Amino acid sequence: MDSRQLRYFIAVYEQRNLSRAADQVNVAQSALSHHIANLEAEFATPLFERKPRGMEPTAAGERLYEHARIILRAMAAAEREIKEGGGAIAGDISIGMANSGMKAIGVPLMRTVLTKYPNLKLSLTESLSGATLLHLMSSEVDLALVYNPPSEKDLIAEPVLEEQMFCVGTETLIGKTKAPIRLEEVARLPLILLRQGLSARALLDDPVPLKRLEANAIMHLNSTSGMIGALTASLGCTIATTHFVSEPLKAGKLVAREVIDPQLTRTLYLCRLRNRPMTYAMEEMCRLIRALIAEQVGRGAWEATLLI
Repeated sequence: MDSRQLRYFIAVYEQRNLSRAADQVNVAQSALSHHIANLEAEFATPLFERKPRGMEPTAAGERLYEHARIILRAMAAAEREIKEGGGAIAGDISIGMANSGMKAIGVPLMRTVLTKYPNLKLSLTESLSGATLLHLMSSEVDLALVYNPPSEKDLIAEPVLEEQMFCVGTETLIGKTKAPIRLEEVARLPLILLRQGLSARALLDDPVPLKRLEANAIMHLNSTSGMIGALTASLGCTIATTHFVSEPLKAGKLVAREVIDPQLTRTLYLCRLRNRPMTYAMEEMCRLIRALIAEQVGRGAWEATLLI
């Protein structure tokens, strides 16, 4: 098995058709078929089911595809590293961010890369924290800003900031006051929570109150815009940071009350995979992300306690 065979395999997997895959990698269809057959012989298992209308990956083919993508990305990164040495930051970098991270530093990050790193091709992915973590674990992104990732031996997670959580809703639901509200009272309110998936503790650092709130939630959403719409429509209230709902708070559409007994917090981490070598581009982006976060917190644009 070599890198050329893996590239051919990926082309067939993604095109699901030998003719289209052959056109993509610019080889004869017969040669492509021969390489796939050699791979299957090497693994002693079929990688595709041959069907009248194309090629359908088997379970083994699905697994090989995930490995092949990681292997080829690592090889490309290694080639760039050796050729470039300590020179200009160049190549491809993919960064995943939880919604709050994108809201706070997304535009400054894009602006800095465009102006200071013209040879760097940046790809940004925004999603809920659990989905962002999945993108990192499957090597779809190189770096990720994630809230409270699980302890994984393959994950390097650096805490960067801690945020205080509030009970957020309309005055109709949580009162016209900004006075603190006890967790016991919050648990009796009609709660709508964001679904976090793999990063189950993304909402709160402490799993005990989190379980209680999850159990009492009337609805779970997988959409930040849907959450804002539900809150402003008085369908329910939620636990969130003031940063998450800054616009409707400023507009007077929502109220935020500090939660006490206990106080609720969550921690944001800058994460990468342990088995992925750190490239010059990754190092520079980590430095830039930390600096941008520190700048936003320092000037009060992101209400949080800096941990870096």
